[in-house]
Amino acid sequence: MPVGKRLSCWRHAHSRRLEWAWHPELVQVLTLNTHGTALISWATRAFFGIVEGVDGCRTGAIVKKKELLYEGKAKRVYATEVDGVLIQEFKDDATAFDGAKKGQIGQKGVINNQMAAKLFQLLEKHNIRTHFVELVSEREMGIRALKMFKVEAIVRNVAAGGLVKNYGFTRGQRFERPIFEFHLKDDQYHDPLMNNEQIIALGLATAEDLKLIESRARHVNQVLKEFFGNIGIDLVDFKLEFGRGLDGEIYIGDEISPDSCRFWDKQTGESVDKDRFRFDMGKVEEAYSDIFQRVMTAN
Repeated sequence: MPVGKRLSCWRHAHSRRLEWAWHPELVQVLTLNTHGTALISWATRAFFGIVEGVDGCRTGAIVKKKELLYEGKAKRVYATEVDGVLIQEFKDDATAFDGAKKGQIGQKGVINNQMAAKLFQLLEKHNIRTHFVELVSEREMGIRALKMFKVEAIVRNVAAGGLVKNYGFTRGQRFERPIFEFHLKDDQYHDPLMNNEQIIALGLATAEDLKLIESRARHVNQVLKEFFGNIGIDLVDFKLEFGRGLDGEIYIGDEISPDSCRFWDKQTGESVDKDRFRFDMGKVEEAYSDIFQRVMTAN
C-alpha cells in the first residue's frame, strides 16, 4: 500500500475529527512520520520473526484494535490482532498531585499522542529503543508490549519542582551535569525518591538494569535538549518509564509530552507544559498548542 494512499484513506476516514489538524505543516509531519514508521515497523517485524502474513508490519497498514486491557489516568491500552503489539490511546483527562487534582485539557490526547510519536522516532534515529511501532490515529499509537519497571527515571537540567521544594535549590538554577533520579512509581506512596539499593532490595530491577536505564536516560536528555533548544524551549526536566520487551531488551515506554516534561520558553521563561494545570496558571490549552506546533513543525 503506497504511503500516499494510506494517508489519504486515514484522513478520509477521520475527516470530520481531523479537520482542525490537517494544516500543511502537519500533513508534512505525518508523511514523515509514516516514512519513519516504515523503518520502525521493519525492526518490529524482525523482532517478532514476522516475514509474511502480517500486513501491518510489512506494508505499514494500521494495526487493528481489540479488547481494552487497561485504563489509567491519562491513557487506555488495547490488545491488537498482532501478538506483542498493543494500541495506546491518549485521553484528554488531566490529573496532578497523585490524582488529587482532576480535570480535562482540550485536545491533550491528540497533542500528546502525535508529539510523543515524533519524539520517539527522533530517539530511534539516535539508536535509542522505544516502544513506538506506528501512529494509528489522531489519539492512538501502536506500541510494543512491555513489562514495565515499577520505577520512574527523572533527568533534571534546571532546578524546579521537587528540587526547589524539598532540597532548597534555587528555581532556575542550571546544572553543569544533569541530575538523575529514580522514583518509585506508586501514587499510594507519592512516587518517592529511591536509591539503587532500595530498588534492588525490593526486586524491582537489577543493578545492570539500573545502569542501562540511567545511561539511556542521559542519552535521551542529550538528544531532546538539543532538539528543544533549537525550537526556543528549555528542557527543564522530564520523566521516562522503561519496560522489558518479549526479546528481553529494555525499551522506553509510556510517552514524552507536556504531561511528562517541564518546558520553559527560552525568551519569556513561561511554562508551556502541565505545570500550568497543576498550579492554576491559566492558558493551559494555549500552552499545549504552542509546544505542539513547535515540535510538529521542527525539522
